[in-house]
Amino acid sequence: MEELKLSVDELGVKGKSRILKSLATRQEFLSSPDRRLRFIYVPKHSSWLNQVEIWFSVVVRRVLKRGEFTSLDALRQRLLDFIDYFNRTMAKPYRWTYTGQPLTT
Repeated sequence: MEELKLSVDELGVKGKSRILKSLATRQEFLSSPDRRLRFIYVPKHSSWLNQVEIWFSVVVRRVLKRGEFTSLDALRQRLLDFIDYFNRTMAKPYRWTYTGQPLTT
């Protein structure tokens, strides 16, 4: 795998030049489709992100913690088996209850 190495000249100076000049130039650089990794910007307080964190917590506690895997294929199969089991027995639709109105105390 080829590493992306940028010189100080290519990065520039924050707020002044090149890639680091502004949020727009940084976003353009990080979102470029010709890069191997592409950054997608989402709100950090998104409710769906909480659901993703909960799912990874369940996977860690039920599959990975104290797990012994002899190969990457064994880990992959264990994860796929758990996903099938979870979908059959524990998964349920999420009922959104927030109305969009500010919460009052």
